[in-house]
Parts: sequence; structure tokens; C-alpha cells
Amino acid sequence: MYIAEELTQVKPQKETLLTIGVFDGVHIGHQTLLARLRDEAREEGFLSGVVTFRCHPQKVLHPGHKLMWLSDLDTRVELIRALGIDFVIPLAFTQDLAKLSAREFVQLLKEHLKMRGLIVGPDFALGKNREGNARYLELLGKEMGFTVEAVSPVVVNGDVISSSAIRAALANGDVAKVRRLFGRPFSLTGKVVAGDQRGKTLGFPTANIDVGPDQALPGDGVYVTVAYIGKDLLPSVTNIGVRPTFGGGRRLVETYIMDYNGKLKGQRLTIELVYKLRDEKRFINVDELKAQMKKDVNEARKILETRAKKQGEHIKS
Repeated sequence: MYIAEELTQVKPQKETLLTIGVFDGVHIGHQTLLARLRDEAREEGFLSGVVTFRCHPQKVLHPGHKLMWLSDLDTRVELIRALGIDFVIPLAFTQDLAKLSAREFVQLLKEHLKMRGLIVGPDFALGKNREGNARYLELLGKEMGFTVEAVSPVVVNGDVISSSAIRAALANGDVAKVRRLFGRPFSLTGKVVAGDQRGKTLGFPTANIDVGPDQALPGDGVYVTVAYIGKDLLPSVTNIGVRPTFGGGRRLVETYIMDYNGKLKGQRLTIELVYKLRDEKRFINVDELKAQMKKDVNEARKILETRAKKQGEHIKS
């Protein structure tokens, strides 16, 4: 069975405490659960492990429903490991895996990962037809020799933290709310690809970031951003949208990095969203657009200078 082969990627030398989930975005709710997993595993002398999925289960179970990712697999794994988790195993969510009963899946975890306990989030369920809710897993645990602990949802300012709530705030361009729910600023990473050089002709050369078709994006607009180039944090302004002044088209992510003359084409670039300046709009002519772009850059520079002073950051200017 291919699932079993994937589980053997890790051969734990000790018994383990596990959690299972997509963990898209690794937001504050996820972080709370993962910290509990890490701490309880250490207290018991177990290894802490996360079983996650390469693609979202909804993509297999409901193929007509398009779900956008807050973070790609590499980013999720990196963020989870950064919290002190001993190992992460990404599984391919397939029809075969979806057909497994809760008992069959748990048996694989015990057999290949030496599972002694599960910590799960609110509304968690696994197995065919989501039969393996927390109550059913507790019954299986008594029979098969493992513990089950369900954690409560995390609430911030009255908002229950979830990946879907973050997607909704992101679509509205509510950068501040996204940061509160994430526990960190939202960032986008992608390869810099060739554009039509329109920004350069306007005096604001931009890096076109190819973020991938399944990446969740903020609502169309102009954002104050910080660009990460090597170890440097550079002030930038990012436009997300269809460029209506030039007739529209496909959605693009274009970043103007202030006072930067280096070549970025072909490199991977990360930008961190700080603040939404305005919605995207259609201008009467190019001169009106250029005047607005100058305003945007000046305002962005002031916002980033204020942020750098508050947070003790060193953002080049």
C-alpha cells in the first residue's frame, strides 16, 4: 500500500505523540495545538510528529470545488518544524486513502509511527465518511492502546481562528485582521518572471511574481510591502490586480522595490504585506497613473519607516 510506504519515510526510534491535519497557513490556532503537542510529547518522553497532506482533501473529495492555499507545502513544513516538532510526514491524499476506515488509518499510524497518542483540533474527523471524530477515536484508543485529546478552538477579538476565516479576510484586503489571525504578517513567495516592461517605462520597474494558480491572494489593490532579498529587507509597493488602466487582463502580482537596481528575473522573491494603501482603479491617462504611483511610493516609505522604528527593524531605504 502506497500510504504505508509514505509513512515509512520516518522510522521513529521512540514512541510518538501525533496530530493530523492540513495546517494551511499554520495560523495561531495551529500554533497553539502544535505547541501543546510538542510540550506534552517532551513530558512523556515521546517524539512529536505531524501527519499532513500534499494536497487538500477537499480537492479529492469535491473536485469541482476550488480551494486556494494560504501557504504551499514547503512553507507549511518549514513553519511546523520551526515550532520544535520532531518530524513531519506529508501524505498524498488519494481516493485510496479516503476509502480507509478510521480504524485502518489509525492502525497504520500505530504500526509505522509507534503512535501512543493523538492530539486533534476542533471538529476533527478522519476515515471514510469522517467517521473518526474525537469520540469514536477515544473508543478506538481504549481498545488499541492510544490516548486522544481534543483541543478547543482559539478565539482572537471574537473571531474563531480558522484557515477559511483568514481566506475571507485576505480576499477583503484586511491585512491587519489577517496578521492578527495568522500571528505574523502574510507573505507571498514566487519566481520572478518576465513582464511587459510597462512599469519600467513609467519609471517604476516592477518584479512580476509568479505565485501559482492555487495561491490565495489579497483582494485587488495597492499594498505596502517588504521585499526579502537575501538577508536584506527592502521597502516596496505591490499591485495586485488586472491593471484596468491598460485594458485589464489576468491577475498579476507586481512589486516595485524602492531604490533597487539589481536583477531578480528567475529568482524566488518573498514579499510581506504590511498595509493596504488603496483599491485598484482605472486612471484617465498614464500621467494620472504616474502621479498616483509617486504618491503611493511616498506614503509607503513613510509607513515602513514608522514600522521600522516601532519594531526595531532595519529596512533599507
